Amino acid sequence: MDGSAIDPRLTRRDVLRRVAAAGVAAILPALGPEAARAQGTLANLGPEEAVDATLKRLFGSRPIKDGSSVIKLELPLIAENGAVVPVTVEVASPMTAQNHVKSIYIISDKNRRPLNARFNLSPALGQASVGTNLRLGESTDVRAIAELSDGSLLMAKREVKVTVGGCGG
Repeated sequence: MDGSAIDPRLTRRDVLRRVAAAGVAAILPALGPEAARAQGTLANLGPEEAVDATLKRLFGSRPIKDGSSVIKLELPLIAENGAVVPVTVEVASPMTAQNHVKSIYIISDKNRRPLNARFNLSPALGQASVGTNLRLGESTDVRAIAELSDGSLLMAKREVKVTVGGCGG
């Protein structure tokens, strides 16, 4: 084969998507109608979830204390485009084996699915600092929740005004 039959615009990512789709299509009939319904649920990311339900699902009845003195939450006060809202979270922690930040959660109160990100950390990192971009559909409070090695939870919260929504319909 001389390669002339291969579309030069086809990327490796396109090939992987096609192979994955073909694999799913091949096994769905064998799994029955429940699998087809499950695939549809995954495609639209499932139902909406209120922020209170998200917090209860993630943390149960554990109290969340004010951590604004140890959590530095940086994001713009006004986001010109809700599709790309940069956020960084730093937690003042010794990051030792006995006393460290286990996880950092970023939650946007008014998003369809409030949990934007969860970062699992280890003492080997040396500092508890993460950054990412959020998609926000409307103006909302954004929370950073730090789960410490002793199981306690600390939170900092900040409002972001979104001028152009980024989550679509």
